[in-house]
Amino acid sequence: MDTLINLISFIFIFIGSITILIGSLGLLRLPDVFSRIHAVGMIDTAGIGFIIFGLLIYSGFTIVSIKLLILGFVLIFTSPISGHAVAISAKKTGLEPITKKSVYNSKKANNG
Repeated sequence: MDTLINLISFIFIFIGSITILIGSLGLLRLPDVFSRIHAVGMIDTAGIGFIIFGLLIYSGFTIVSIKLLILGFVLIFTSPISGHAVAISAKKTGLEPITKKSVYNSKKANNG
């Protein structure tokens, strides 16, 4: 039974780690701050959820699982809020999202 619990918790932790890794690649590859915020805000919340669920399975019903649940709720609520705050501050500083129109205008300006 312990082997099955270890295997299931490993699978969830692995899925969460891969999810966060994919979000990190999105952070590096996407063109503007708003796209990056969207990728990281969505993916890190899902990745943390998988990792915490795997740790909950591994720990069983103990005081550690209650602490993990509290940590999970805090992270699930604070991650989107912090992404929203970064987006608002980026918009207030004058950053604009990259759109097809802005890419077209910049290519037109560069070509003369």
